[in-house]
Amino acid sequence: MGRKGLGELEQQVLLALLRMGGEGYSVPMVVEMEARSGQEVSQAAVFIVLRRLEDKGLVSSRMEGAGDTASGRERRYFKLEAEGLRRLEEARRLAERLWDGIDSVWEEG
Repeated sequence: MGRKGLGELEQQVLLALLRMGGEGYSVPMVVEMEARSGQEVSQAAVFIVLRRLEDKGLVSSRMEGAGDTASGRERRYFKLEAEGLRRLEEARRLAERLWDGIDSVWEEG
């Protein structure tokens, strides 16, 4: 798909973030992804993908201090940026074009 394309896990992370209202931290994203996919998801892998998406400018992040959370620990919150949403929509359109007409191919097989 090239350098501008999103990988499967990148798409899943962005979709989970979008379902969370466009902002959140990695733990609830993992829970959302596991609930939707029925598969175990590595929190470390999600965090790595989030940082990679941030490097690409698709998400941004901020830290919330220990006093701001119930657990007393700092958390990095990620926010879906407009470019991330645009790239996610682009990935969806590409997938739809690739799937278009596949049902008839399967019926022939």
